Amino acid sequence: MKKYFYSAALCCSVIAGLNAQATQTVEGYKVKADDVRATLEYLASDELQGRDTGSPGIEKAAQFIEGVFSEHGIKPYYDSYRDTLDNFEKPAYNIVGYLEGNDPELKDEYIIIGAHYDHVGMLAEGEGGDFIANGANDNASGTTGVLELAKYFGEHKTNKRSLMFVLFSAEEKGLLGSRHLARELRKEKLKLYTMVNLEMIGVPMTADYTAYITGYKESNMAAKINEYAGKELVGFLERAKEFQLFKRSDNYPFFLEFNVPSQTLCTFDFTNFEHYHKVGDEFALMDVDHMTAFISDVIPVLEKMANASSQEIVLTGE
Repeated sequence: MKKYFYSAALCCSVIAGLNAQATQTVEGYKVKADDVRATLEYLASDELQGRDTGSPGIEKAAQFIEGVFSEHGIKPYYDSYRDTLDNFEKPAYNIVGYLEGNDPELKDEYIIIGAHYDHVGMLAEGEGGDFIANGANDNASGTTGVLELAKYFGEHKTNKRSLMFVLFSAEEKGLLGSRHLARELRKEKLKLYTMVNLEMIGVPMTADYTAYITGYKESNMAAKINEYAGKELVGFLERAKEFQLFKRSDNYPFFLEFNVPSQTLCTFDFTNFEHYHKVGDEFALMDVDHMTAFISDVIPVLEKMANASSQEIVLTGE
């Protein structure tokens, strides 16, 4: 039997090389449009009856999300994937998955990638005999985006910082799911670097950029995202500021509790979709190619965010 002797320096060099390989961007990776289509179509199907919080329909969505996490190497953050809300009268759950970072020091810092998976359920007054508010754009689209991101990172594990993938319940009831989780994570003294939320990304904008970011001037996140993307991926939407959208989605409780950059990416611009909280928010109106391209663009952005040697995204307080 041959014996091999390695110097300490050589061992360190080999290990460093392996770590570098582990954190490289997976060149040529593309999100599959068929996967986006299948996930989105199921989450927005009549079978789930609009995913109202506490309903049998949202329970089916929760089980589906848990299955995706489990299949792709995303572990439960708690004892199970389910984070039970303490501020809603019916049993309701955030679904919380976790992927540890691969850097000994940076793994103690977290990035939360989130979207709400609930919608408004069955409406008292429908249209043409349809009473199911399927919530394809709001927010099966954002949920689909988070699941595709979880698949990528769960399979390739290229993140130095730890990633938390969260699908929030009871957003439509007043951000209850995110308020609950943000409060609990602050009690745990989680080291939160930033929170990136996906909301209504199912239809494209008519703009020089793909999506807008809420709270544009609250931090330098928009500039860093565009730097990481190598193009104008996100921009400023005046109506988002006018309607104070920064405070109206699941990013906001994390901003309040942790005082770190916590913002939402969205492509609903008030002119490109007329079925908000209506039964017309159907899968058939979603642009799968647009979603696939956008999610594919977000992957290297989050990868660079997770692997930056310092916390490059900071509050600006403007």
